[in-house]
Amino acid sequence: MNKRAVIITAPGFQDEEVVYPYYRLLEEGYKTDIATKDGEVVYGKYGVPARATMSVSDLKVDNFDMVILPGGFEAPDRVRLLPEVQEFVRNMDEQKKLVAAICHGPWIMISAGITKGRKMTAFWSIEADIRNSGADYQHKVPVVIDENFITSPHYNNNGDFMKAVVNYFK
Repeated sequence: MNKRAVIITAPGFQDEEVVYPYYRLLEEGYKTDIATKDGEVVYGKYGVPARATMSVSDLKVDNFDMVILPGGFEAPDRVRLLPEVQEFVRNMDEQKKLVAAICHGPWIMISAGITKGRKMTAFWSIEADIRNSGADYQHKVPVVIDENFITSPHYNNNGDFMKAVVNYFK
């Protein structure tokens, strides 16, 4: 398949939303990177390490077919403050490459300014943020696909989320 994916995260990520997508992508044969600020190892809410393979400052749209934005409220709140991530996510969308986010991950899409007019879902506590960004928040659904966006509300939906991500390229 030769597809390339990057998962962008920070300290305090939701462990299940990094671990499951990472191994699911590897299982499908994707070259999968993990990008963090300064390329540092970061730890999830329950202590699982995400060993970065690159720094967010080295993200280049031409090197990837998709970006995965996991949740946990702390990690995406940190990630969305990084201008290089905002630019990367914005450029991925402009090139119609897959932007997939789960839980609080859509915060990063909002900060990148790419959500207006799109259908999305996310963890219920950020519904107002999604709506205020001009997106159409979808209630009580396991996954929403809108063109090159795939969003999901919770790690309980990991199966549906990653099935949609994998099927996107089939």
